[in-house]
Amino acid sequence: MTAEIEARTGLDDDVLRHLVHAFYARIRQDPVLGPIFAARIYDWPPHLERMTTFWSSVALMTGRYHGAPVPKHAGLPIDRTHFDRWLALFRATADEVCTPVGAAHVAERAERIARSLHLAVQDARTTGVPNLT
Repeated sequence: MTAEIEARTGLDDDVLRHLVHAFYARIRQDPVLGPIFAARIYDWPPHLERMTTFWSSVALMTGRYHGAPVPKHAGLPIDRTHFDRWLALFRATADEVCTPVGAAHVAERAERIARSLHLAVQDARTTGVPNLT
């Protein structure tokens, strides 16, 4: 499955690594999102490697990522505007780094992730417990 996705989209681990590094460089400079990340991430190389592994699993179906992103996001001081900003930066970076088909592929997955995390954050605020589904 991974080989088919790579052939169809032009995505591979090198492209995803470039995407992740370029995207988080933008995040770190962003006046809205930068401070949120800066308050929580002190050692960027491991985070970037973890995010590259995450996107390899999400975009290429490699199954390499074994983390739980929902609990890490549930208590953050974020709302829909933050997710919208995250998506805008992600799409812009994907458009620059990836082929058009690859950019559409990762953007569609990013939109699903943003929706899911936003719902989990909202759920955690109202119930005190994140929805882990």
